[in-house]
Amino acid sequence: MSTSTGKFSKPAAKTALAYTAITSFTAFFGGVYEIFSHGVISYYMVYAFGIPLLCGVMPNIIAAVIGAQKPHKVAYNLYNSGVATITVGCIFEGVLEIYGTVNDLVYVYLFMGVALFLAGIFVHFTLKIFNRKSRAKH
Repeated sequence: MSTSTGKFSKPAAKTALAYTAITSFTAFFGGVYEIFSHGVISYYMVYAFGIPLLCGVMPNIIAAVIGAQKPHKVAYNLYNSGVATITVGCIFEGVLEIYGTVNDLVYVYLFMGVALFLAGIFVHFTLKIFNRKSRAKH
């Protein structure tokens, strides 16, 4: 039996837990929607849970294990908004496919979601670089 002397990030663990709940709800919602879709299947709906799982649960578990600090609020909110927008876009596209129609405006969800997602990552690393430079001057 060994004890860990490494740091553990509680904010990242809480965020991972929240994303686990979101992932579970999205998978449940997709499953129930597929049951009542009269045999019509949409892969967007079936795999919509993968977005919060891969972009929410996994990075936050890694951040919790390595003891990473919580990112700046702006970066955190942009990133989470991007994940939410892409997830909702997948669900919306799934609903449209099951209904049997198409809409070109669905791509707005993807583009805006990716833009928010990347903006959150950019802001996070930009602030890290500026914080290092300001600490080096003092």
